[in-house]
Amino acid sequence: MSQWYKLQQLDSRYLEQVHQLYDDSFPMEIRQYLAQWLESQDWDHAASDVSLATLLFQNLLSQLDDQYSRFTQENNFLLQHNIRKSKRNLQTTFEEDPMYMAMMISKCLHDERKILEAAQSADQMQLGNVQNMAQLCKVKELDGRVKNVKDSVTEVEQIIKTLEDAQDEYDFKFKTLHVRECESNGLTLDDCKKEKMQLHTMYLQLHSMRQNVLRKITASLNVTEHTQNALIREELVEWKQRQQIACIGGPPNACLDQLQNWFTVIAESLQQIRQQLKKLEELEQKFTYDSDPIPQQKKGLYERTLGLFKQLIQCSFVVERQPCMPTHPQRPLVLKTGVQFTVKLRLLVKLQELNYKLKVQVVFDKDVNERNTVRGFRKFNILGTNTKVMNLEESNGSLSAEFRHLQLKEQKNVARTNEGPLIVTEELHSLSFETTLEQSGLTIELETTSLPIVVISNVSQLPSGWASILWYNMLTTEPKNLSFFLNPPHARWSQLSEVLSWQFSSVTKRGLSADQLNMLGEKLLGKPCAVSPDGTISWARFCKENINDKSFPFWLWIEGILELIKKYLLFLWNDGCIMGFISKEHERALLKDKPSGTFLLRFSESCREGAITFTWVEGPPHELSFHSVEPYTKKEFAAVSLPDIIRNYKVMAAENIPENPLKFLYPDIPKDNAFGKYYSRPKESAEPMDVDGGGKGYIKTELISVSEVHPSRLLSTENLLPMSPEDFDEVTRVISPAEIMICSEYAS
Repeated sequence: MSQWYKLQQLDSRYLEQVHQLYDDSFPMEIRQYLAQWLESQDWDHAASDVSLATLLFQNLLSQLDDQYSRFTQENNFLLQHNIRKSKRNLQTTFEEDPMYMAMMISKCLHDERKILEAAQSADQMQLGNVQNMAQLCKVKELDGRVKNVKDSVTEVEQIIKTLEDAQDEYDFKFKTLHVRECESNGLTLDDCKKEKMQLHTMYLQLHSMRQNVLRKITASLNVTEHTQNALIREELVEWKQRQQIACIGGPPNACLDQLQNWFTVIAESLQQIRQQLKKLEELEQKFTYDSDPIPQQKKGLYERTLGLFKQLIQCSFVVERQPCMPTHPQRPLVLKTGVQFTVKLRLLVKLQELNYKLKVQVVFDKDVNERNTVRGFRKFNILGTNTKVMNLEESNGSLSAEFRHLQLKEQKNVARTNEGPLIVTEELHSLSFETTLEQSGLTIELETTSLPIVVISNVSQLPSGWASILWYNMLTTEPKNLSFFLNPPHARWSQLSEVLSWQFSSVTKRGLSADQLNMLGEKLLGKPCAVSPDGTISWARFCKENINDKSFPFWLWIEGILELIKKYLLFLWNDGCIMGFISKEHERALLKDKPSGTFLLRFSESCREGAITFTWVEGPPHELSFHSVEPYTKKEFAAVSLPDIIRNYKVMAAENIPENPLKFLYPDIPKDNAFGKYYSRPKESAEPMDVDGGGKGYIKTELISVSEVHPSRLLSTENLLPMSPEDFDEVTRVISPAEIMICSEYAS
């Protein structure tokens, strides 16, 4: 079942998130037509390989041509038109930058997976359902409050219309009476007195109506202000916090459309109140009197309305998508000098009259003066087009601007001193975005700031830079605390364990289990008894100090394992074949009651670059032996896959007879059942062919792992207890997979 098909089965709230992933630059209809083809391509690789990106771009256009031919055969003129338009747009947008297309498709597919995972988790957990219900109730409540704002302003509109009609009638009768009084054969004294009484009554009614409309406007502003405060101080703040979490691998952030709808209704209502106050001013100019309430209150009401509108507009200017390099879509906020990055701005107030009226400028480290007390910070220039006009066509009709070709270049003439207290991956910088709204004599300066970013000059600094981004966004919601790492706070294990799990679930289909996290907690916190939700870990312990007796810190070890999984072990990890993080003591406890040949896969604790080993149990219950093979790294996996290594692994025992000791993947899964679908070819070899394809010829070969085990090095139940964990990894590969080729025999 394709990923796209699964997405279409989700509830509407998830489908809305899917809808937000696609815009005119890459429309959803292409995702629909080419679903299976798109999911079968390696877009992650293409995002960093211009040759592959160019090839996939051309293949995509060919796929669209095929789809157009099918529509032609079906005589579907409308779909023919749409597919041609989509193809032209793709060529215009991506022909000069196919890597950007690859990055965008890669991110869309990745975000789709996260939405699926979120939906599946919600279906499985009752708590999740309760939270969803609470969220729906909250949305419904805010919908009602925003509707009340709109209704109250509409009511004022009707009252002003009634007031205007009444004032026109009063003015007409007043002037008529005055004319008739001036005529020689005018009104009698009684008639004049009667009409003056009627005019006085109308005057009192007008006075009451004016007071009433001003009370209604005040009430509307009260409702508006209360609702606006809830949107700005609660909903917008929560969205920004969710964005931080999503940036470091957490659940995907809810789309901004709902928030935009609310902001826009409030803005339109405030605009309408401004027009209503201008209308009252016009009525005042036509008719006023000593106790007229309009001149007494209009200034205060207008200033209050203007203040609310200004606050709403300023708060609605947000960074919709944080700075990110297309080459590393899952590592936002870490930018490398000389590499293009993208960032997207959005104005949550969607007013048609603002289309193409706001010109946004990017400024790097605008608040640098605030950090003058911190010496040694590097300075950078922004290269590329650093201004962009916001428009409604940028994506799904929202008022937005996306910068796609920005770069940073370090100012070499500004020497970095050695007096700076922070290393470069602890330096936090920011991007500010400025624009000015000018409307009907109103001028509002708008500014928003990205989350703090780390600037690196070499890709080898990426893991450490990402660690800084994780630590910052895990522990603070302050957007401008650029001196955070001068005194970084400790993290609770309950916080860090969740973030560590996200690092795996964000690039695979599986996060970390409680047992796996417990093992990692022991490495960071020490003894098992110290692993508690409230246990604290320092920044230095996480990514600067060497872990235990190793020559590398904890985070770089985790990063090496993540890279190993992404490149070589993804399917095995997703299937749950890899136990991964487990101590040697726990490993022994799991295997001791299992049949001979039972094995499990765990990550090596002694390799910084990421490595994996397997341990198996051997012998009868009363005389068990445990063996672990020398860990495999990316060097071996470049030559042969782990499933093939497990299938062909041999041990040269004392009799020099090669045997494969691996039979069951823990707990009791036959080896071929667990790994068979990933074997490179069937175990039985076909008949050899000659060079011309006719008869006997070259002998087929395959790469295998071979270990030599001397009887004196085998572990038994008699000497198991006094051995230390370091002695456990005693079975080594005397011949690596890349160094031996075992030839198959000729067919008889």
